[in-house]
Amino acid sequence: MAVRTGVLKAVLGLMAICLAAYIVGPPLYWHLMEGLASASASCPSCNCDCDALPLLSIPQGLHNASFADCAKHDPDVSEDTQKNFAELLSEELKLREAEALENQQRADMALLEAKKMTSQYQKEADKCNSGMETCEEAREKSEATLSAQKQLTAMWEQRARQRGWKEGSGRAQS
Repeated sequence: MAVRTGVLKAVLGLMAICLAAYIVGPPLYWHLMEGLASASASCPSCNCDCDALPLLSIPQGLHNASFADCAKHDPDVSEDTQKNFAELLSEELKLREAEALENQQRADMALLEAKKMTSQYQKEADKCNSGMETCEEAREKSEATLSAQKQLTAMWEQRARQRGWKEGSGRAQS
């Protein structure tokens, strides 16, 4: 049984080493190859002032393999690159300004439409309120007329009773 646990530990240890080599191996290989490639690069070593062109700064690890790094020594190329970059930025700003203007116009149109709808709804509400007031006035007049008619009916009914009329007979008795 002790032999089995020893063999099991050895197999697990070997698997752990293989797994670690599988994970760490490729990045280590590429790092070493990059180091060898930069040592034998065709571009001569450059004395770079990375602060001079902050927008064209070179990421770590791309020392001499970059076009921008070698072009820094040629003032014409550097100036052309800056002009092109400035033109690209200018075009980008113009595009964004046009887009913002278009968005503003759409928002203005939507606001105008909302104002029209609000005005239309307000007119409808005013009509409704006016109609309600008219109906309320007519109801009040109808109530007053009904009350007056009830009083008149009560007065005539009282006179008829005084002259001998009885409800249900249909005629007044003299």
